[in-house]
Amino acid sequence: MLYCPAMARHLTTYLFDLDGTLIDSIGLILASYHHTMRAHRGEVPPDELWLRGLGTPIRVQLRQFTDDPDEIEAMVATYQEHNLAHHDSMVRAYPGVLDAVRTLAGRGEKLGVVTSKKRKGTGMGLARGGFDGLFPVVVTADDVEHPKPDPEPVHRALDLLGVRPDETVFVGDSPYDIRSGEAAGVATAAVAWGPFPPEELTALEPDFWVSSAGELVTLGV
Repeated sequence: MLYCPAMARHLTTYLFDLDGTLIDSIGLILASYHHTMRAHRGEVPPDELWLRGLGTPIRVQLRQFTDDPDEIEAMVATYQEHNLAHHDSMVRAYPGVLDAVRTLAGRGEKLGVVTSKKRKGTGMGLARGGFDGLFPVVVTADDVEHPKPDPEPVHRALDLLGVRPDETVFVGDSPYDIRSGEAAGVATAAVAWGPFPPEELTALEPDFWVSSAGELVTLGV
């Protein structure tokens, strides 16, 4: 870990982003993006346009291509149909992450997921990664009015778990995770295995930089 909090915190609660943090779904996300753009536009813009928005809801990402609400809804439907149809063949947990989460659960830590994904896809991702039953609280795009980087999703998870910000860390792979966690007053941890360039995340000065899954169990210890 390259960073540590300015003041040590006793962490009792670990919130996790889903895509790019717990599960490797980046290939599926890009394939669904390609399919949607070909179906609705006949061509696929550069992947960078989609990747830079990972961590925000799909409707937010699609606004960079159109401001027509009907077209956005049609594109969302196309994207989700493809994504769900190919989900299980293209999604897996990142190496070592499931073991780390199991260790935290076995230690009695409080666990939650905070994602910009819709609830159905979130449930499928957690099941495919082997995380069923490990997260008593799951906050999705369907549960909030203001998604990440707004602090509302993190605040909701804190309320549901009945914990304080100063005993919580939010683990994620995107700038939106770091900003959401900071705005909510929790510690933040950026993981090295997601799709965002390390320099983009370190520039935000997360409290922890997590190079390997095994380091997840030593945050705040």
